[in-house]
Amino acid sequence: MSRKYKFHNPTAPYFVSFATVYWLDVFTREVYLKVLVDSIEYCRKHKGMELFAYCFMPSHVHFIFRDVNEDPTGLLRDFKKYTSKKIVKAIEENPQESRKEWLLWMFERAGKKIENVTKYQFWQHHNKPIELWSTAVIKQKLDYIHNNPIEAGFVTAPTHWKYSSARNIAEQDPAFEIDAIGFLE
Repeated sequence: MSRKYKFHNPTAPYFVSFATVYWLDVFTREVYLKVLVDSIEYCRKHKGMELFAYCFMPSHVHFIFRDVNEDPTGLLRDFKKYTSKKIVKAIEENPQESRKEWLLWMFERAGKKIENVTKYQFWQHHNKPIELWSTAVIKQKLDYIHNNPIEAGFVTAPTHWKYSSARNIAEQDPAFEIDAIGFLE
């Protein structure tokens, strides 16, 4: 892995992106999105996550976050491990999931390619963390996150995407609470 994509400063805020294996569109149902929301809320209350911005896309997630416990690698690892198990279980137990067998087969197929995976691989392993070291970099990443649903052709305005912190910042019925972006001011 390149030196460019590592958590070098454990106290800094970071931009991260992580995707499902094969870029599968999993986050198309509320039940799976709820796993992400509940997990974020837990991490904010109990694990030291400060979440400043986010966007959940059908196949991937973007965050701007910081770990007050100064272990962003561990926090993100635990978040991904927990959510992968919960989402796979939700897929297995969802009677309305028409793609159940195919999704599970794809997760199992991905898991067979990695030695330390026992059955299913849900998330790709990389997160590509980028330290946010200046106001200009923070604003660039914030714009990228909030414009992602527009670039994908899903909406025409950032606040129209339900699972985006653009709604938090605009105070327009956010999906869940985030931390204040005080370091931008």
